[in-house]
Amino acid sequence: MTATLHDDLLLAKARKGDTRAFGLLVERHEATVRGIIGGMLGPEEVDDIAQEVFLKFFRALNNFQGDSQLGTYLGRIAINTSLTAIAKRKKRRWLPWSKLEEYNAAEQADNAQSPERADLRDTLQMAIKKLPKDQRAVVVLRLVEGYSVSETAKMLDLPMGTVASRLSRAQQALQQILKPILNQ
Repeated sequence: MTATLHDDLLLAKARKGDTRAFGLLVERHEATVRGIIGGMLGPEEVDDIAQEVFLKFFRALNNFQGDSQLGTYLGRIAINTSLTAIAKRKKRRWLPWSKLEEYNAAEQADNAQSPERADLRDTLQMAIKKLPKDQRAVVVLRLVEGYSVSETAKMLDLPMGTVASRLSRAQQALQQILKPILNQ
């Protein structure tokens, strides 16, 4: 409750042009937004898409009516922006050399710290990416980010039963995808 109240105060100040208040809102919700994006797209696009999410939020400050919590609103923007990125990704089939080098360098540094954990994370991300986007969104919000069924339903603008059934189908699909990999 305190965080929501504090969000409301910061939001009011940000609407009046207080960039520090907006910055505090970004800091407070950045980890959640980045987690959603990472779950939907993988780590390589998190920075760019997160920046896009907060830019969209800034442009729409006056559109937020407070019908839901600010975190839910930002989660919805993150999901929609991620889905748009997925659609764009299907149109382009290549990665610029500069981005490929950055991605490989970051991946090598991360894998050097904990190879087993990196392998498991990569396997899970690969499995989640194989899910249809509607199931992927539910898995990321419910299982990766820990939102409740109700919060997930609000973010995705779906009935709670639909969220539950998509999650169930996604978990079954993940088991089928991961079974041969984990039994090696």
